[in-house]
Amino acid sequence: MIELALIGIGTGSTGHLTREGVAAMADADLILIPSKGEDKADLAALRQALCRQVLVSPPPLAVFDMPARDVSDGYRQGVEAWHDAIAARWEQVIRAHGAIRPALLVWGDPSLYDSTLRIAERVARRLPLNLRVIPGITAIQALCAAHAIPLNAVAAPVLITTGRQIRDHGWPETVDRLVVMLDGECSFQSLDAQGLHIWWGAFLGMREQILISGPLPEVAGHILETRARARAEHGWIMDVYLLDRCRSR
Repeated sequence: MIELALIGIGTGSTGHLTREGVAAMADADLILIPSKGEDKADLAALRQALCRQVLVSPPPLAVFDMPARDVSDGYRQGVEAWHDAIAARWEQVIRAHGAIRPALLVWGDPSLYDSTLRIAERVARRLPLNLRVIPGITAIQALCAAHAIPLNAVAAPVLITTGRQIRDHGWPETVDRLVVMLDGECSFQSLDAQGLHIWWGAFLGMREQILISGPLPEVAGHILETRARARAEHGWIMDVYLLDRCRSR
């Protein structure tokens, strides 16, 4: 039986790793390092550096190329096919190394707007697999801590959603606070900005961390320019933001 550990590593800071996460990394006999090409080489390098920083004697690190996603036949169909291809790649790497205790380092939390668990389920159909999940600091926690704000207003709910949902359906009527993730197109541009306040952050917890907050009509342009410049500089960007339409805390 293969014991696969999915280890949440926060948003890039070694301080976001829990002791349980470090112990699971040390216990692994192989750590899978996905590579998304030269433009995002920093992502693989950060995972490798994390292993060197927190482990006295890291296990073998298996860097593998991630399949490309093709959504030309529809978003959902493209994502399903992409996940199938990633699962096949994981299986290939695990078999090639004869790993019994492989581990994968996951940005943020493996349970929150992340497909790692769904991919692991596919691998379990191919290999005799036990799955262990070690949570890490989420991007939402890191965002609120960086801005020194509470996630929710007093006695009020918060909705966690995606940029696609905001673009397609607008602001949900039942809540006044939104956490928006997976938004590569800055979908707040599709909303009526009047009365909205935003707390935005990128590279949270890292040396490159960027924070911008304020009334959305005043800071939207600054966020767009800053995000584009940072993405061009690094080849990638991970960001998240919190929106409030009544500015209550």
